[in-house]
Amino acid sequence: MKRGFILGKFLPPHAGHVSLIRSAAALVDELTILVCGLPGDEIAGRTRLEWMRELFPQCRVVLHDDPAAPQAPEDHPRFWQIWTDIVRQHHPEPIDRVFAGEAYGAELARHLAAFFVPLGGRILGADRHGLGGLSSTAVRGDWWGHWHWLPKPSRAHYSLSVVLHGVESTGKSTLAARLADHYDTVLVPEYGRAHCEIHGTDCREEDLTLIGLAQQAEIEAARPWCNRLLIADTDALMTAAWSQMMIGFVPDQLMCHRKADLYLMLAADVPFVDDGTRVYGEPRARQRFDSIARDVLQLTRAPTVVIEGDFEARFEAARAAIDLLIAERRAGGIVADKEPIRLRRA
Repeated sequence: MKRGFILGKFLPPHAGHVSLIRSAAALVDELTILVCGLPGDEIAGRTRLEWMRELFPQCRVVLHDDPAAPQAPEDHPRFWQIWTDIVRQHHPEPIDRVFAGEAYGAELARHLAAFFVPLGGRILGADRHGLGGLSSTAVRGDWWGHWHWLPKPSRAHYSLSVVLHGVESTGKSTLAARLADHYDTVLVPEYGRAHCEIHGTDCREEDLTLIGLAQQAEIEAARPWCNRLLIADTDALMTAAWSQMMIGFVPDQLMCHRKADLYLMLAADVPFVDDGTRVYGEPRARQRFDSIARDVLQLTRAPTVVIEGDFEARFEAARAAIDLLIAERRAGGIVADKEPIRLRRA
C-alpha cells in the first residue's frame, strides 16, 4: 500500500489544487491532505477543512491551525524539523510520496524520508495563463476574473447575492427574472408563493418560519451554480416583515442567516393587482406593510437601494445599483459597511 501526502493553505481552493490532488490520489492508495490555517485568515481554517472534505471525500483531510508554527524557513532555525513533527503528528504512518506543485516539496519529502512527486504546471513555470499560473493570492485579489477556475465551495463563498425586497404587487418576480437574464445567472424564486398556493394564505408562526427557512435553504443551495452573482426574488428578511404584519412578531430564526450583499427595496408606488394570493391591497394596510418592510432592512443594517418608478425605470435603477456593487467589490470595497445608497427617480 502506498501512502501520499499533500499540505497547503487552500486559501481558497482553486482548479490548480483540484487537479494536483486528483492526480496525486490516482498515484497512491491513500492520500492525506493537511489544511494549514492561522487566526485571522480571510477564510477560517475550519471552513476550508469542510470544503476540502466536501471536494475530496475519498481522502483523509485534517487541519493544523497552531499559530506557533513558523511559516517560512527564515522564521525559525528548526523550521523543517518543526514541520516534520507536525506532519508526523497528523500522519503517524510512513509516507511514501509527497506531492506538491512547488519546490518546497522536495525538502519536505527529504525530511519525511519520502519520494517527492512534483505535479502541476507551476513547478515548471508552464501554462502561465492556465492551471500553471493559478495562485490563491491571485484568486483572492480578483475572484471575479478567476471565477471559472473556482470549485463549488469557493464559488459559494465568493458569490454576490442580490435580493428583491418589498410588499406584494411591486414587480419583484418580474424584475428578478429580468435581472437574472441580464446577468446570465440563476434566479431563486419565491418559496412563499408556492407554499401559499398549496396551503393557503392563513399563515401561522410555523408556516412563516418554514417559509423563511426554505427560502434561505434554496438560496444557499443555488450559490455554487450562479454566475458570480445570484438573484433572489426574496429572502427571510421579507418573511420577517410578513410575520410582523400577520402575527405581530418575528420568529428569531428569520433574522439569523447570511444576509445578501444588496437589497433592492421596491417602493409601493405602482398599482396593486390582486392575483388571488395577495393579502394587503387596502391602501392603509399596504402602506403599513411597506413601512414594516423598510424597517426590517434598517434594523438589520442591510445594504439597501430604494427602487421607484415605472417598471422600466425600476430595471434601469436596479441594474445601476448592481453594477455599482460589482465594481466596488472588484475594487476591494465593502459595500455592506457603507450607508445604504438610495437611487430615486428623477
